[in-house]
Amino acid sequence: MELPKVGSIGEYIRQQRQQAKISLRQLAAQAGISNPYLSQVERGLRKPSAEILNQIAKGLHISAQALYVQAGLIEDREPDSDVLTAIRADVTITERQRQVLIDIYESFRKENRAGSPEAQPSQPAEPPPGDAVHTENTATPDSKEG
Repeated sequence: MELPKVGSIGEYIRQQRQQAKISLRQLAAQAGISNPYLSQVERGLRKPSAEILNQIAKGLHISAQALYVQAGLIEDREPDSDVLTAIRADVTITERQRQVLIDIYESFRKENRAGSPEAQPSQPAEPPPGDAVHTENTATPDSKEG
């Protein structure tokens, strides 16, 4: 009798491991867990604790939060922006580069949510209705031929 799958966390971990080109044994060693246990997690036979997910995230060099969301331990509060979708879809960068970009982008978003005055999102530069748009005088003085 086959055990029921616990969820997609194992598939997600396997996908991340394969993208990082890390073997199952390497990740198990880096995460400090047994090879058979990691294999069972990837196959959906075991549900890892938050502590184990944190260790796996460190071994994969990805955000532990991403694993927590996949495992259903926390809710993904905000929908992915187009920027995050583009970063995750880009196959020309490594997983490590992808995670660094995401971490930087998320730090900017967090800073903006905190309301720091110097980090307010910029608005497109449009004049208020009724204001004339002023352009710099680009006319050149008459040149005399000599």
